[in-house]
Amino acid sequence: MPSTPIRAFLLSCLLLAAPVGAAEVRILVQSSPLAGSQYYGSDTLWPAMAVGDPLTLHREPDNPHDPRAVRVEWRKAKLGYLPRAENAAVAAALDRGEVLEARISRLTRHKNPWRRVEVQVWVRL
Repeated sequence: MPSTPIRAFLLSCLLLAAPVGAAEVRILVQSSPLAGSQYYGSDTLWPAMAVGDPLTLHREPDNPHDPRAVRVEWRKAKLGYLPRAENAAVAAALDRGEVLEARISRLTRHKNPWRRVEVQVWVRL
């Protein structure tokens, strides 16, 4: 995984503060609603989805609507995208080849599709 000055600094701070034998260190990069879920069949997938389920993130640099687009998938099914206003850091990390973890952090039955699925993105140090 590529190293950046910020990553190196955070890792050194965490190593100093971590208890001996700590298994892993993860930092929350983003927590946001899922954009566009109403267009990709999340309603049919809803009964099988659960909080904590892993998600896969895919960059779409050729996306005609957003050059920083980050597609979100659940079990290889497209759920939607990270919101355009909040995807810059995750898109840049994926472009650098960093490995990010994403999970469903909240599921809410709501008439507003922006409030139905919340996603968290983590980086492992």
